[in-house]
Amino acid sequence: MEHEPPKVANLRLFYAPADQLRLTVDEERSYLTVKPVWAAPLSHPGRYLCLLDARGEEIVMIENPRDLPPDSWQAVQMELRRRYLTAFVKCILNVRVEYGATYWSVHTDRGEREFVTQSLQENVHWFSPTHLQLIDVDGNRFEIPDIRALDLRSQMLLESVL
Repeated sequence: MEHEPPKVANLRLFYAPADQLRLTVDEERSYLTVKPVWAAPLSHPGRYLCLLDARGEEIVMIENPRDLPPDSWQAVQMELRRRYLTAFVKCILNVRVEYGATYWSVHTDRGEREFVTQSLQENVHWFSPTHLQLIDVDGNRFEIPDIRALDLRSQMLLESVL
């Protein structure tokens, strides 16, 4: 027998301990580990939030997460910021391709970072002809809001791999 999905208003998300997001549903069921993930982050930003359990199985899909109780929405936003860290690339210091992996050394708004991307066809998302996002093997995001704003060397390095 299928369970009816819980009402969004009956979902309570909170941290206990301070670094562990938990979920209580209708004061009946609890999940000790909850991972919020966007189901369609590019086509529907801010909508369709999926809550996964510790095994990565779906607990519930929330069409509009802003319908969550305010304290739960705040906890989810905090967890999403931790999970979907986006650094803004200011300068590309070096880039090289080896065996299908692209190794990046960049200067971001959060300091110098080195990261690896696989399959650029799948892990480079173009928001416009000059605005892109790179997703590394760990799911971290590196955004270049305007490739024309990069210095010439950075633009040439970027062009050499894209």
